[in-house]
Amino acid sequence: MTSLAYRRDIDGLRAVAVLAVVLFHFGVPGVTGGFVGVDVFFVISGFLITSIIWRERQAGRFSFVDFWARRARRILPALFVMMAATLAVGWFLLAPKDYEELGRSAHYQVIFTSNLLFSRQHGYFDASSDIKPLLHTWSLAVEEQFYILFPLLLTLLSSRLKHWRLALFVVLLVSFGLSVWAVDHQPQKAFFLLHLRAWELLAGAMLAVMPKRDWRASPALAQGVSLVSMALILIAIFAFDASTPFPGAAALLPVLGVVGLIWANGQRQTWVGRLLSSRLMVGLGLISYSWYLWHWPVFVYANYAAVDGLGTLDLTGLLLLSLVLGYVSWRFVEAPFREKRLLAGRKAILAAAGAGILCLGLTGLAVREADGVPSRLSEQALRYAQAKKWSPELMACLADKDTPDERLFCHFGPKSLSVSALVWGDSHATALIPALEDGAKRHDISLVQASFAGCVPLDGLENISRCAHFNRRVEKALADQSFSDVVLAARWSLYLYGQMSGDKEHALKDPSTGEYVRAVAEQRFAEGLRERIKGLRAAGHRVWLVKEVPLQQIIVPYRLSRLAMMHRPVEGEGLAVEEHERRQAFITQLFDELAAADSGVAVLDPAPLLCGVDGLCRVELNGRALYTDDNHLSEVGARHIEAFLEPLFSSLQSRGLTAN
Repeated sequence: MTSLAYRRDIDGLRAVAVLAVVLFHFGVPGVTGGFVGVDVFFVISGFLITSIIWRERQAGRFSFVDFWARRARRILPALFVMMAATLAVGWFLLAPKDYEELGRSAHYQVIFTSNLLFSRQHGYFDASSDIKPLLHTWSLAVEEQFYILFPLLLTLLSSRLKHWRLALFVVLLVSFGLSVWAVDHQPQKAFFLLHLRAWELLAGAMLAVMPKRDWRASPALAQGVSLVSMALILIAIFAFDASTPFPGAAALLPVLGVVGLIWANGQRQTWVGRLLSSRLMVGLGLISYSWYLWHWPVFVYANYAAVDGLGTLDLTGLLLLSLVLGYVSWRFVEAPFREKRLLAGRKAILAAAGAGILCLGLTGLAVREADGVPSRLSEQALRYAQAKKWSPELMACLADKDTPDERLFCHFGPKSLSVSALVWGDSHATALIPALEDGAKRHDISLVQASFAGCVPLDGLENISRCAHFNRRVEKALADQSFSDVVLAARWSLYLYGQMSGDKEHALKDPSTGEYVRAVAEQRFAEGLRERIKGLRAAGHRVWLVKEVPLQQIIVPYRLSRLAMMHRPVEGEGLAVEEHERRQAFITQLFDELAAADSGVAVLDPAPLLCGVDGLCRVELNGRALYTDDNHLSEVGARHIEAFLEPLFSSLQSRGLTAN
């Protein structure tokens, strides 16, 4: 084998990369673009790997199997140890859905495809990323895919084409062009996928296969290039942030910076090169891979356990802990394998790699298939976690586009030819079923319910065609059957303001522009509701407007089960009453105006039964979760607020509209 001369400055560059990433993840002020450290790693990897392949090919000693065996020896032992430890800690710490997701991530990563998984999920900068202990493995997956495919590509081009370097550069340009396009059109894919990141690795590769010339840069030129290149990297680290469209054109700064530094320091000794070659920087560079592996699980698990975030001292201690773990991993796992003190033979390392892939892959798959192994949880934590699932009976009453007309309605109360009331709405109407069912039986009232997830029961305001079709079917049933009362129940604020996260997918848009404008949404909603009530009243129906339950800022079963697992109190959890009232202000005013203007219109509000004098809208009662997520009531929650429907049932009963 033809060995590659060791360059201390490249290990120093690795130190810059890992410091940038770690300090960024731990929230060190100013390091807002530290994520570009991954791009630094990509260019270095492209340069070193291509240098090795090309030198071995020139010496006539290149072997695909040997190459992949060396990559396995370099990457997999430390990775597999970290993954095994992460799965083990997750067993004791993670809620079922998070542990299930960890199993899924592990399963994908052992076959080098975790980047594909994460590209279909939330973005790298989303809050949800903070609960994915293996999220950082996406970059390893990209590199592993590159290691598998690139030797084949290089061999093919260099053996078949005279101007193969030009062809390789064209591949780089195509990848870069696609990356620039994808940043605007498919940002998730732009960040995570190999073909949109390949140009960064190929930038290092192109540097490695440059034809050797006798010419050397002057000291002044090398110094200038190295200083400018280092400046480009530092600008990216300290000036970029989560709002920077990335990678795309913005990634040119760190990529060109690394290319320039590798080239300049290969030409002459420079000031920057001496700094990068210092003992401290080289030492950090040597452990950079292991440190990168361990820093993110340490951060995620600590943040997970803390529930409400970490202080500066906590983060400092955790950063140092990750550094220690990185050193231990390098000293006792990474180095012994790389130096062939363990499993020295090619067959041995490949067999061990295969066994590790099989073992971790099957473990991840088992965790995934077992829904995160909820049996791990304490009895209390399990009770909270189980609230996230709706019963099959409730799901059967949530219509979809394929629901036949004969199953459009769910019936509650005594069987009777005379059905008194229709409950019409979205999934929030479905969530009320336990209360509707109990109240109907107790008062001898026969009623039906029709609901469709994400569909506002107002004519002309449906944002998707299947909602309009559903509403037409309900309107036909109203015309064909005799209902005395109609109850409208929905998550009204969803259509007025969108999700609390800021997502406006379901919010009413300005018809002329297709854009969301709050004032326009409120106007359209008010007009649509008035028209619906006018039509129902003209047809002789009494109308009941159900206000929505307080929308929580947490996924309730998830939050409560996490707290229970860590033996933390759940008192004090819930939305502030004033926040609920603020978000509902327009709805409250509108509903009250409509009820005041017509005695045949009444308002039903479940919030007083959930919100207390302590200023909180509760999420838990006697060890049970009142919500299935952040906005739908659980069966326990629905039954807890059952009394708010009493005016409806009492009114029906007083008018002689009982079933018998």
